[in-house]
Amino acid sequence: MLDALTVAVSAAALALAAWCGFAAFRDQPTKDWHFIGMAVVTLLALVQLVIGVVQLARGEKADEGATIFVAYLIGAFAAVPAAGFLSLAERTRWGSATVAAGAVVLAVLEVRLHDIWGA
Repeated sequence: MLDALTVAVSAAALALAAWCGFAAFRDQPTKDWHFIGMAVVTLLALVQLVIGVVQLARGEKADEGATIFVAYLIGAFAAVPAAGFLSLAERTRWGSATVAAGAVVLAVLEVRLHDIWGA
């Protein structure tokens, strides 16, 4: 795995979590700008998913196994979009809080991905 990409995804996810957490603190629902931020974080996670699968296809191996690694990659890719869809159903401050929580989950998944790869 690319360490720089893992750090970039984690940093972007934590920035999104802080931004949406601040919106929840101010009693605001998710807005269009938040969804643009979610799209950027999701795009970074998609790039990481593709790079991870390509590395596995080239013969590189994750320390804890390819299956668990791919499962974590898919989970990391899906964390923020799932929270975003949930925030559409809850158009209150709790929608913003949900996105913040999903972004924190993504940051934790990134740490675990780093451990699984064995870097």
